[in-house]
Amino acid sequence: MFTGLVEAQTSVLEILPEPAGKRLIVARPPDFDDCRLGDSISVSGCCLTIVDLDDQRLVFQAGEETLSRTTLGRLTQGSRLNLERAMRLGDRIGGHLVSGHIDGVGTVTSRADDDEWSKIFFSASPALMRQMVTKGSICVDGVSLTLVDVNHSEFSVALIPHTLEVTTLGQLRAGDEVHLETDLLAKYVQRQLEFDRPDLDGQAVDRQATQSAQATRSAQATQAAAISQDSQG
Repeated sequence: MFTGLVEAQTSVLEILPEPAGKRLIVARPPDFDDCRLGDSISVSGCCLTIVDLDDQRLVFQAGEETLSRTTLGRLTQGSRLNLERAMRLGDRIGGHLVSGHIDGVGTVTSRADDDEWSKIFFSASPALMRQMVTKGSICVDGVSLTLVDVNHSEFSVALIPHTLEVTTLGQLRAGDEVHLETDLLAKYVQRQLEFDRPDLDGQAVDRQATQSAQATRSAQATQAAAISQDSQG
């Protein structure tokens, strides 16, 4: 688990193709001197495992599933990334609980700069937008942020100068893609509501089966009564 508070930026040193994915080699930040083989690191919001390391490098592997759901497969040498080490039990949660499992990719639609502050708008799929609410939490490229404007296809966040400086979000421009992870609580709430609310096809998830069974029993009872009446007549 992570908190969405970026600890360092790094750059891609090399990307090597592998039979089942890619090997991602990044520069090791000076403060990451306690990293060990097998540690989990949030790489721009995506939880990856350290498979090799030395004083200068951190090495990760990304499989087909990860590459299909993230932008990691489109990285090039020199690309900038946000890094965060996994939280320890007892740590303060300055952001919000982040799993490092990317839900989807969003796209920057516009950016408004006001002196040293910025407001950035992103588009996302309807499935992800249903899990967002104004003043709720969203993780964008590994950064814990508060949602400002939310509608059916777009949301915005307001970025303070510190966030713009210490994360890659300060470099975003219209058309750029980002990793999105919605709030864990929103996912659980949505899952529970799905059992009592219509699904995407307009049919109730559980209620449909119950109503169908009731209708069948009612029809059978009506038919039996009609047969009984005919036999008596």
